[in-house]
Amino acid sequence: MSKLLPCFGGIFDWNTAIKTLEALDQQAETSTLWDDPVTAQKILKERDNLKNALGRVSKLKQDLEDAITLIELAEAENDQETEAETEKELDILCVKAQKLQLESLLSGEADSCNAFIEINAGAGGTEAQDWAEMLARMYTRWADSKGYKLEILDENPGEEAGLKSVTIKVNGYQAYGWLKTESGVHRLVRISPYDANARRHTSFASVWIYPEIDDNIDIQIEEKDLRIDTYRASGAGGQHVNKTESAIRITHIPTNIVVQCQSDRSQHRNRAQAYTMLRARLYELELREREAKANANSSSKTEIGWGHQIRSYVLQPYQLVKDNRTGMEKGNTQAVLDGDIDVFLEASLAQRIGEN
Repeated sequence: MSKLLPCFGGIFDWNTAIKTLEALDQQAETSTLWDDPVTAQKILKERDNLKNALGRVSKLKQDLEDAITLIELAEAENDQETEAETEKELDILCVKAQKLQLESLLSGEADSCNAFIEINAGAGGTEAQDWAEMLARMYTRWADSKGYKLEILDENPGEEAGLKSVTIKVNGYQAYGWLKTESGVHRLVRISPYDANARRHTSFASVWIYPEIDDNIDIQIEEKDLRIDTYRASGAGGQHVNKTESAIRITHIPTNIVVQCQSDRSQHRNRAQAYTMLRARLYELELREREAKANANSSSKTEIGWGHQIRSYVLQPYQLVKDNRTGMEKGNTQAVLDGDIDVFLEASLAQRIGEN
């Protein structure tokens, strides 16, 4: 039993968290709280998230104490069956503790934010477009399993099947923190369902993750640096979508960043959402530049960015998903494509945190 206990050490700075929660409670109870609605919402959100985290740690602690008491009784009574069952429960609690420890380290500047997932098919026509759609499904299934809410902001279908590109917004606490290491090129190897000769094909798709930021973060955007285009929405949506140019594309000329939105029938609302996405992309670019500077003197750092292949999904001639950065592997490829990607997220986050 003792070998399991180190798993539970240091998963949370309890005293600091308690003091922070008390301070947030005091701010939430002031009569002037709603004089500034934006700040008020931020305070309440931070308080709720911290209270939830404290509750999870408290429950873990209580479950551990209960398990220790039970296993001590089982040992005293020589109840080997109960002892074995309780040791299994301790193993489960250890895994939960390790995950909570990782979550407690998601304290980056934007880690608590909602996230945007942008997926683009690589060269290869229908093959790559089908792979882009498979990735979109994978992340959608993962987000659903976490209770996150999803919104498709832009979708560009392929001519025959799949997606040329898609942008999905993931609403939920720490969505960006969990997903931020997924940016990069994802590689698929399989027997093509679109090849009459059943040959093996390799397809690529790029994934870009960036955080939704609030208005308190100052991102300067000058109108002269923008090119704004309107176009007809390409997805399903009825006659209105097909006949009106409600979709918006904004190009930030200095950085060549392009964002698109066609989720609403209102051009005005699509423009507002696209502008929010642009601010988020520019902010994420700034975060990456800061990280690049911080890592400049360390040759052991692994670059995580656009154009860098991070993971291979091999379905033929064998089945294996392997992360090229961490070495993490999983043989159940169908489970991964169904959204079971936590082992890869946790490994890449642990590696990144350990290097910083």
